[in-house]
Amino acid sequence: MALPTSLEDLALLRETVELECKLAHGQNGQGEVPKDFWPIYSAMANAYGGVVLLGVREKNGVFAVAGIPHPAKVRADLFNTLNNPGKVSANLLTDADVQELVLQDCTVLRVRIPQATRKQRPVFLNGQPLGHTYRRLNDGDRLCDEKTVKRMLAEQVEDERDARVLPGFGMDDIDGESLRIYRQMLKDERPGHPYLEQEDFEFLTSLRGWRRDRQTDSEGLTLAGLLMFGTWAAIQETAPHYFLDYQERPEARAEPTWMDRLVPDGSWTGNLFEFYRRVYRKLVADLKVPFSVKDGQRQDDTPVHKALREALVNALVHADYTGRVSVLVVKRPDMFGFRNPGGLRLPIEQVIRGGESDCRNRILHQMFLLIGLGERGGSGMPRIYGGWRSQHWRPPLLSEKSEPEQTLLALHMADLLPDEVVQGLRAQWGERFDALDAHSRLVLATAAMERTVSHSRLLELCDAHSHDLSVLLARLVRQGMLVSDGRARGTVYYLAGAALPTPEDVFSGPLLPAKPQSAIPERGRFPSFTWAASQRRAEPSELGTEPSEPSSEHSQRQQGRRDAQGRLLSNLLDAPVIDDLGVLTPDFLAHLQVLAAPARSGRLGADRMQQVICAVCQGHYVTRAVLAKLLGRSPDALRQSHISPMVRSGVLELAFPSRPTHEQQAYRTGTP
Repeated sequence: MALPTSLEDLALLRETVELECKLAHGQNGQGEVPKDFWPIYSAMANAYGGVVLLGVREKNGVFAVAGIPHPAKVRADLFNTLNNPGKVSANLLTDADVQELVLQDCTVLRVRIPQATRKQRPVFLNGQPLGHTYRRLNDGDRLCDEKTVKRMLAEQVEDERDARVLPGFGMDDIDGESLRIYRQMLKDERPGHPYLEQEDFEFLTSLRGWRRDRQTDSEGLTLAGLLMFGTWAAIQETAPHYFLDYQERPEARAEPTWMDRLVPDGSWTGNLFEFYRRVYRKLVADLKVPFSVKDGQRQDDTPVHKALREALVNALVHADYTGRVSVLVVKRPDMFGFRNPGGLRLPIEQVIRGGESDCRNRILHQMFLLIGLGERGGSGMPRIYGGWRSQHWRPPLLSEKSEPEQTLLALHMADLLPDEVVQGLRAQWGERFDALDAHSRLVLATAAMERTVSHSRLLELCDAHSHDLSVLLARLVRQGMLVSDGRARGTVYYLAGAALPTPEDVFSGPLLPAKPQSAIPERGRFPSFTWAASQRRAEPSELGTEPSEPSSEHSQRQQGRRDAQGRLLSNLLDAPVIDDLGVLTPDFLAHLQVLAAPARSGRLGADRMQQVICAVCQGHYVTRAVLAKLLGRSPDALRQSHISPMVRSGVLELAFPSRPTHEQQAYRTGTP
């Protein structure tokens, strides 16, 4: 990473790393490590790392250099505290991570905090992980709750999370047909394998689906054996958060409507092996990819087939089945999406590059490998990227969300520069577009197709240097072709003239035609996968004043564009909006009231209230005033106690991400 030499470099640095600035003057003005540096250290280490500049002040994106009179003393104090395990659990810094810089004739310290490895997390303070572990979420440092800390500790000590012996479970909890089909697939893949001669119990033991724990001298089914081959009733008993979900959606939009869905419903085993077999067939059933020819033989198993196979197996073997979200696989006309609970165990750049592996469920991984599914040695993600590259499609988008922890992979079937998008940009900018360099045209095309574009997304799409991309984005903003929104690493850019929708556009704007008239194709949002890395989330403190009830004049203005249930429709949003209970049909209003009834019947715990809010906001946006009225709560109390943390964690999505404090902000439940 190039060292900053000017204030302009600092402004560009903000978009590429998490950056914090601290004065570090101390009480006597001679310099000291500020006390609030240490929560930042813990938070950055437990997230994705970052940079802290000591001797610099930042306010509203404006930097002012104050300097440190005695940087050597501050540096020594920093390392003394880092090497005191009673103060900090792990010293991640080397001498090279703390460097003196000269900015405006003043000396400052640049402290680069690396991302902690799985074996180092949690990085905590004061000798106690509970209550002293921080993690960076968006631009704020949050204290981790007890569940998060315990999950970090489990990840630290358990190399394989699926080896646990399950007391009380036996062969009666195994689905015999699943085991029989797996045996046949092993025979087809590896004829003559010695496992094939074994009876079912020995066979399962050889697969490590049954084992004896030498430390406790207990034996039984392992978690891997039950999840792979078990019955639904047994799986539910041992893994209450376990849930698998496949959805085939008819359009390139985010509404929770599907033409085909597979979930454990009692009609099939619900185990991972059967889920894989059923879902893979659905994923490739109508895949329109030209076959290749090798040695004169048609090859129906194309790189795209292999990529989808790897993506599906990857989601299943890397999932944290104690997590709070489901495994979700989505098929749409324009893309495939894969989500698994649990974050990545390696830095995302390393996962994409390949060559190193740290699988969460190693027994499950080996079970799939035995029948020719999955990849070894960290080569899975490169295979996925290679399969998509073989069709000249946009690179896959791999990302993580911190709350709740999950890993997301979006595979778009779209060219980098589709002709219709280029023609639309030419119609908008004329010769100015043709005069741009290749990287600038790619930036604008990506903003047209993906609605927003970020610095990190562009690094995945092209081979430009990070600093050059920052300069390029700033230039396109100055030229009036892009508009920026957000701050620091959360900054996103969108096309000038194609601003993100605002409440005024939706609630007060003119009636819109049935279809967009722009030459640039409408981008269907896919919040749980697509653009997850670039979508800006509102901070809880940004959720501002409360709205009043919609006026009768407002309701009359909107009567002409409502659906059959009375919900407001707008081509600027990808789902309808409930903004006025008075215009809903009686049946639909009664349905909402039934969903909200638990909240109105008395005091609820936080988890139960969150479930009720998610149910009410499923499939549509609900304004804050309407939501408060349905739940029988004051808007302010609802915002502070429930809406703010749900928005922060991504459980609720904002209808208007560019105007998070607007009084008519509305919320929708994210894809389950």
